[in-house]
Amino acid sequence: MSASDVIYCMLTPLFVAAAVHGLRHEVLSRRSGWRSRVDRLLHTAMALVMAVMPWLDLNRVLPGGAQTAFFAAAALWYPLTAVSGLQESVPAAAARRLPYAIGMAAMGWMTRPGAAEPHEALGGGPVTAHHSGHPVGQMEAADTLTAVLALYLLAHALKLLTRDMPTLRTARSSDISTDRELYGRFWEGTTALGTAVMLLLMVH
Repeated sequence: MSASDVIYCMLTPLFVAAAVHGLRHEVLSRRSGWRSRVDRLLHTAMALVMAVMPWLDLNRVLPGGAQTAFFAAAALWYPLTAVSGLQESVPAAAARRLPYAIGMAAMGWMTRPGAAEPHEALGGGPVTAHHSGHPVGQMEAADTLTAVLALYLLAHALKLLTRDMPTLRTARSSDISTDRELYGRFWEGTTALGTAVMLLLMVH
């Protein structure tokens, strides 16, 4: 079993658990509004796709171009549906939803035609790159975009996962989060971290 196999085996149950959590606590929750349910439904679809993409050729189910178009539309959904609150402007609301848009953009980048070959089987070796026929400048630009997306997702994940560490909290009682918020940040952070890892492994 290769190193990539081991990583995929760890990430797959993570994405499945994240999808189940989102479906149970947000999509099917009566406390969530319609926009929040659509948000979580998109996240659930994203997690499920990442859970199976190392092992299955999704292009047999849906062409890569259609997958990319879906995730591109999902990336646009978040800033375009930002609604300002009583104390928040529309640009601020859009900025708050930017990490979700970046995650969907990373999925679109991973599923674009020619981005990567499907992982064939356990022990089958890592995904191989196919860069023949592509100009060097185009390859470098693609690698740069991959790195930027991965670094953003990694920074977002670390911010969420370290926010509630006891030694990093402030002493103000107003900063104490509810269990729902804690779980939400944990799953959001781990999903962002897993997405960054998948992006680096799958895109060549």
